Amino acid sequence: MQVGVPKEVKVHEYRVGLIPASVRELVQRGHHVLVETGAGMGIGFPDASYTDAGATIAPDAAAVFAAADLVIKVKEPQPAEWAQLRRGQMLFTYLHLAPDRKQTEGLLASACTAIAYETVTDPTSALPLLAPMSEVAGRMAIQVGARCLEKEAGGAGILLSGVPGVSPGRIVVLGGGVVGSNAARIAAGMRAQVTVLDRNPRVLDALDREFAGRVATVFATVEAIEQAVIEADLVVGAVLIPGAAAPRLVSRAMVAAMRPGSVLVDVAIDQGGCFETSRPTSHADPTYLVDGVVHYCVTNMPGAVAKTSTVALNNATLPYILQLADKGFPAALAENPHLAQGLNVHAGHVVHPAVAQACGLAALPLPKVLGG
Repeated sequence: MQVGVPKEVKVHEYRVGLIPASVRELVQRGHHVLVETGAGMGIGFPDASYTDAGATIAPDAAAVFAAADLVIKVKEPQPAEWAQLRRGQMLFTYLHLAPDRKQTEGLLASACTAIAYETVTDPTSALPLLAPMSEVAGRMAIQVGARCLEKEAGGAGILLSGVPGVSPGRIVVLGGGVVGSNAARIAAGMRAQVTVLDRNPRVLDALDREFAGRVATVFATVEAIEQAVIEADLVVGAVLIPGAAAPRLVSRAMVAAMRPGSVLVDVAIDQGGCFETSRPTSHADPTYLVDGVVHYCVTNMPGAVAKTSTVALNNATLPYILQLADKGFPAALAENPHLAQGLNVHAGHVVHPAVAQACGLAALPLPKVLGG
């Protein structure tokens, strides 16, 4: 199979769909890999490292899209990329279609087969291809939140760890899943005062056992969220409904009631955000103020630590990429029902029910797609 890797074009996005080690795995199985020149340069993978692994270097993205049967990316395709996709071509990347009607329409118009990392499941119903970036984003959330709390960055001038004689900062994490638990680990390690809110008692129990009381756990009612947010120095939005738009847990009124210089980090922004006042930002201009509260809503947070993120992502995606390359569509999805859950768009139709509902479109049933 012809596997293509274009260079990412989103602002300050240095990750790449395949690292040289992954290319080597594909080439050894008899596949041809075409990598756009400079695709991995930003994280220390020059073109020579790809040719050494057996890839061919393409002069531009157009050459990659024109030749590839399977396109491997990291971030959602941008408008210039939609136009280069075609019927019968597979796209495997993060899509986050629920809050993005324009991208959904662009993929539908292309008639390509778009498989999203974030909705692939495993036997436990977890999201194995979202998990690596969720781990990175959760840990980064505390790092960037700490920076935003500095006075120079618009924050209240609070050191999260505190010092002897001065109380530590108060961190509230909304959601105790992969993002939330990783945020809590870093926050607790910084000796901050940490509270995690979630609606799943089993999640709260697991966190309580892990942290042995060093992190407070609270059942997430509207009242509990409001009280915690208003008292917080840093709030991390870490909620996720697979394939669907994130629920808006923090209202504008709650934000207005927070102390000036407090910080919101919305890790859920890829799915629309969980704060009513959230809007997407970029690494070039990551923050803005609403009612004196600093908002950090970067849609590709792990891109800031691109080398770590790329290697972690490839560790997770490679087995699925090999299945798609070896078996093609629809055989790979028919044999692996967990990979099949990643199918969002096919031949001009939305397939994933949550995406269809969020975009107000009809869903083509998955069995009908895989049955031909």
